[in-house]
Amino acid sequence: MVYLRAVFVVLALACFHREFAQGAAAPTKMVIAYASISPRVSPLWAADEQGFFRKNGIEPTLIFVRGAPTLVAALASGDMDVGYTGGTAVLGAAAGGLDLKIIAVLTNRVTYDLVARPEIKRVEDLRGKRFGVTSIGGTLWMGAVLGLEKLGIDSNKDDIRFLVIGDQGELSHALVTNRIDATVTDIVFSKRLREKGFPVLAEFHKTTLPITSTSLVARQALIQKSPQLMEGFVKAVLEGIAFVSSPAHKAATLKLLQRRLRVSEKDAEEGFTDMLIGMDKKPFPSLEGLRNIQRLMRQRNPKLGEIKAENLIDDQILRRLESTGYIDQLFAAYGVK
Repeated sequence: MVYLRAVFVVLALACFHREFAQGAAAPTKMVIAYASISPRVSPLWAADEQGFFRKNGIEPTLIFVRGAPTLVAALASGDMDVGYTGGTAVLGAAAGGLDLKIIAVLTNRVTYDLVARPEIKRVEDLRGKRFGVTSIGGTLWMGAVLGLEKLGIDSNKDDIRFLVIGDQGELSHALVTNRIDATVTDIVFSKRLREKGFPVLAEFHKTTLPITSTSLVARQALIQKSPQLMEGFVKAVLEGIAFVSSPAHKAATLKLLQRRLRVSEKDAEEGFTDMLIGMDKKPFPSLEGLRNIQRLMRQRNPKLGEIKAENLIDDQILRRLESTGYIDQLFAAYGVK
C-alpha cells in the first residue's frame, strides 16, 4: 500500500508538470508585493523557491513593501502587478477609486494572540494604554480592533492609543523595550514573548472571528486583460499552499521559515503550527469577513459604507479550478487531506 501511494503521488505530480510543459511559452514577468513578514507568507515564498510560478509561465519578482497603504499605491501606479495583503487594503483602495479585486483569501479569520507588558494582568487593564500596530487601517490593526471588541473593549471609548510601529518583529521589540503596552502577533512571535514573561491575554486563533486577512489582490484591468496569467498565478500559490501543508515537505517548510523569518528551529515550528491553524486550503473569500472590515473602517471613512463589499470579490478563477477538480487533485498529489 505504501508503494502504491508513492506511485500515485509521483504520477499525479507528473501530470501537473506535463500539463505545464505542453502549454509552456516564454515566461511573463510579474512583480508580486507582500506587505508583512509572517508564516502566512510561506505559500508565496514556497511558490517562488520551488519554481511553481515558472511552472505556470510566470517569471516572478517578490518585493516586500512595508505596510498595505504603500502596497496599494504601488499597485495603483503599476509598479506592482499583484498584492499579497489584507482586505483592508482593498476597501481603502475602493474608497479612493482604485478598482482592486480580491481573487483569493488564505486566512478568513483573526488568528493573532494578544500580548501585553508583564504588569498588565487583565484585559480591562488595557484601557488608556499604548497599543502597537503595523499601520492604522491595516489588517493587523483591524484584527486587534475586532479582537478587543470581542473581549468587551471599545478601542474608541476605552481610549486605546494605537501607535504605528512596524512589522511583527518590530512590534515585539517595542513591547520588550516598553515603547508600547500591548500588541497582537502571530504565534511564532507571541511564543517568544511569553517565554520572556509577557502575558498572552487572549488567543484569537481559537475563535472564529471573521476577517478578510491574507489575500491575493489585483487590479480588475489586469484580471480582464490577462486571464491566463492570473490563473497561472493562482495555481502557483495554490501549489505553494499544498507544498507547505504537505507532511512530506514539512522539513523544507521549516527551513524556509527559519531563513525568511530569521528565527530558530523551535520558533519556526511554532510558526508552522500558526500557519496551518489560520490557512484555508481552499481560499475562497469570505463576504462576512469583508463586511466585518467594512463595518469598522467606515467609522473612520463614512464613504466606505457606500461600497458593495460583494463587488470587491472576483473568485471566478478559484471557482473554475474547483469545478474542474484541479484543487482536490493538487492537494491529493501532495498527500494533504
